[in-house]
Amino acid sequence: QVQLAESGGGLVQAGGSLTLSCAASGGSFSSYAMGWFRLAPGKEREFVATISRSGGLTKYAGDVEGRFTISRDNAKNTVSLQMNSLRFEDTAVYYCAASQLAVIGTLVPTYDYWGQGTQVTVSS
Repeated sequence: QVQLAESGGGLVQAGGSLTLSCAASGGSFSSYAMGWFRLAPGKEREFVATISRSGGLTKYAGDVEGRFTISRDNAKNTVSLQMNSLRFEDTAVYYCAASQLAVIGTLVPTYDYWGQGTQVTVSS
């Protein structure tokens, strides 16, 4: 079983950048596809980005494509989300998640382990 801990959230002005990090422990990190999701007030948890076990495949939600970049370092058991050109609507709690599936997925139920989340607030 893997434990996940996010960091790097905070308050940023619209147009600014933030990098979120997720540290994994207690499991074989390279055997999990990893994803980032977010939960905004009044909305359901939504997919942001995912990366395959090796890091060779990535997929993004349409509204973050070209602005966010997901990456992983299997030697350090970390996955990151570089967020550029942030918008007010990116404000949410961001969650790191791990999936035991062999393919990357965008659906919440396909992820087995979740972190506690980190708040990102973008001021307009």
